[in-house]
Amino acid sequence: MARLNTFKNGSGSAGTKKTKNTTLSYQKRAKTTATKTFDQINFSEGQRKALKIFGLFLLLLAGLFTVAFVSYLFTWKADQSYIAATNGGWSTLFQTGEEIQDEGTELPLVENKLGKFGALLANQFIYEWFGVASFLFIVILFVTGYKFLYKRSIFPIWKTWVYSLISIILLSVTFGFIQDFIAETPHILEGKFGFWTNQILKAQIGQVGTAGVLIFIVLTALVLLYNYDLRLSFRSKNSDEENDEFEDEEELLEDSQINKIRANRQNEVATHTYSYPQPEPEQELEDEEELTPEEEELSLSLPLQVNTPKPSNQVVSNTQENEIEFSIEQPTSNKVEAPIQEEPSLVVEKPIEEKPITANDLVEKFGEYDPKLDLSGYQYPTLDLLKDYGTGKITINQQELEGNKNRIVETLRNYSIEIEHIKATIGPTVTLYEIIPKPGVRISKIKNLEDDIALSLAALGIRIIAPMPGKGTIGIEVPSSTPEMVSMRSILATEKYQKTDMDLPIALGKTISNEVYIADLAKMPHLLVAGATGQGKSVGINAILTSLLFKKHPAELKFVLVDPKKVELSLFKKIERHFLAKLPNEDDAIITDTKKVINTLNSLCIEMDQRYDLLKNAQVRNLKEYNVKFINRRLNPEEGHRFLPFIVLIIDEFADLMMTAGKEVETPIARLAQLARAVGIHLVIATQRPSVNIITGTIKANFPARLAFRVLSKVDSRTILDSGGADQLIGRGDMLLATGSDLIRIQCAFVDTPEVDQISDFIGGQRGYPSAHYLPEYVGENSEGGSSSDFDMDSRDPMFEEAARLIVMHQQGSTSLIQRKLKLGYNRAGRIIDQLESAGIVGPFEGSKAREVLYPDEYSLEQYLETLR
Repeated sequence: MARLNTFKNGSGSAGTKKTKNTTLSYQKRAKTTATKTFDQINFSEGQRKALKIFGLFLLLLAGLFTVAFVSYLFTWKADQSYIAATNGGWSTLFQTGEEIQDEGTELPLVENKLGKFGALLANQFIYEWFGVASFLFIVILFVTGYKFLYKRSIFPIWKTWVYSLISIILLSVTFGFIQDFIAETPHILEGKFGFWTNQILKAQIGQVGTAGVLIFIVLTALVLLYNYDLRLSFRSKNSDEENDEFEDEEELLEDSQINKIRANRQNEVATHTYSYPQPEPEQELEDEEELTPEEEELSLSLPLQVNTPKPSNQVVSNTQENEIEFSIEQPTSNKVEAPIQEEPSLVVEKPIEEKPITANDLVEKFGEYDPKLDLSGYQYPTLDLLKDYGTGKITINQQELEGNKNRIVETLRNYSIEIEHIKATIGPTVTLYEIIPKPGVRISKIKNLEDDIALSLAALGIRIIAPMPGKGTIGIEVPSSTPEMVSMRSILATEKYQKTDMDLPIALGKTISNEVYIADLAKMPHLLVAGATGQGKSVGINAILTSLLFKKHPAELKFVLVDPKKVELSLFKKIERHFLAKLPNEDDAIITDTKKVINTLNSLCIEMDQRYDLLKNAQVRNLKEYNVKFINRRLNPEEGHRFLPFIVLIIDEFADLMMTAGKEVETPIARLAQLARAVGIHLVIATQRPSVNIITGTIKANFPARLAFRVLSKVDSRTILDSGGADQLIGRGDMLLATGSDLIRIQCAFVDTPEVDQISDFIGGQRGYPSAHYLPEYVGENSEGGSSSDFDMDSRDPMFEEAARLIVMHQQGSTSLIQRKLKLGYNRAGRIIDQLESAGIVGPFEGSKAREVLYPDEYSLEQYLETLR
């Protein structure tokens, strides 16, 4: 910013020479102080609030104008039809459509995003007045509103108003002149003002004269507003000499003065006294707004004029109140003095620092940790192990498509429903017909004709989607007469699966548009599979397992398989030493006994808690971040850290477990579903009985991803998906996947039992780990001693002594205290309380009160426990 500088000599007298820029600055300062700006006006509190509200209202108007104008550019036909039908429209602004139709007027639809008001407003400004130049009114409203609301100027208000209004008129007239040379269009570009102005000018002075007048007006505006230089860029040598002869005397004087000052500055004394007039804050702000860029550049480019100060013993007088004096020592490089003798250079030798060993140094020395190193020779299954059941290409039956289309149109016409457009999307087993009804047709009317359309098409289980999400159409899904089989090989061979970067990719099949669908189980994060018997549920489980085996290394993934039927998942027993996890001292890795299922689920809960402790110590939030940190050797294995593989729990028939175990199974599954996703434990639960007593509310709430095969009733469909549709599937792998609000129809990829057997043989024939992955040991609650009457101290609970110390320390004999502090189940905590009662540490049961603690301190308790050992 250019500032006004006054330089004084030692006696306080002002410098005798002043540049042209200094004189100009004084004139602007005088002008600024003479007029009081808007910011300097002292408003009352109420007036300031009113101005802010007015500014906010102008910003709102600017936003509404923007929406209405932009929408009008695309919907002007419909908006003008409405205005024409209502004879101007403004009188009907506050009337409803029914009131207007009662007057005998057929009312077209208004498509403007701001409704009737937006259509009328945009039509008035753009069509009736100034055309697209009316967008500058938005600039005027926004700049003015911003100034009133925030007391800050984006642009000067008066310049914005003047420039914008002049530009609106010029642009409207200019566009009106240009409009004659393009195709005949309505008056949206120039507005009626520009159109009739050009018609009047052309009638008086013709087309050429109108063009000359427009050019003259534009150039005049540029000269008045911006002092635009109209000189041509090419000049001859003679013209340059003539211009040199007629240069301004003031400019010559200025150049000579500048050269003289620059010559004198080299001989000035090193120390000078500068004194600056100190403007007031509000006045300085106005100076910033008034100075043009050319004046500011001139004021900065001119050298400062200084006078040599007098000797220090002379008193400085006549200093003004608004001047601040300070000394600046200029560099002595410009002074002509004797050469300075060079001093010897100082060489500083940097001290040697011993670098501590960090994680990066460990990586540089040993490389990143490789979890696959133990099985570095492991080979992934190949596509040759899978069968090719076909080409995977969709065969288009044009005759069938035309016949279905005609039947749909004819059926809807029988109920006075007309269609504007219909489109067919062919899938492997289902064809989707998307229809767009004519305006005025109720969607519910088409949806109620589901059975009539199915009758006319003679199809099994059509499904109507009204409306289709994100498309604005109504979908009718019709099964194909010649369905195509989707093989697992055709899915896994695609580039989409081969190059996926998902953590746990599961290839489910193909969508209704014949697109390969691959989901990430790690982001689901759990999957609930349900469907009637024989509808493809077991094939879907095999497809999930197969797609994971083809993509993951044994070090990265472990399965916990629960198969109450004992035959569905038995083929995967061969991969026990590679991919399966089990409890210690268990012979079979595939769990079939209900009691062992309960112990396994509780063991997974212990594994989950241990993993959360590791994540807490590593200061990370999920398994992926933890493993990255461990691979980069930033975690110490001596502190218990290890590489954590994903664990996928698959239960093939969940209904049988709920019938035999009930709450003992539901509680650990609910815990895992709620908490385990962050530590890499994911659940896939399948059942053929999707009833509310099997799929309880607690389980449904924690399984946002649900896969539904064909079911036999709408009640079952709503139990699984919270919506209908699963009862209208055609079976044989036809399924619906619900992920949040989306409902996707997929044809499941088929993988046969011999294929699964070959994959298991291929993996099991390779070198594996010594045994299956061991889960934490879980001591069942039924393994403790009997009741208090036949209590044997030799068979006491392993947590007996720790619970005794806890009870004595808190002096509270409570089962809930042991349950909370030691993280035990209620049954086990109750048995420990009974053992403590038999051992004489706590008193008998006293109803709702806590039991009496018979030992006053820990010292006496330890003496007693010594006698029991």
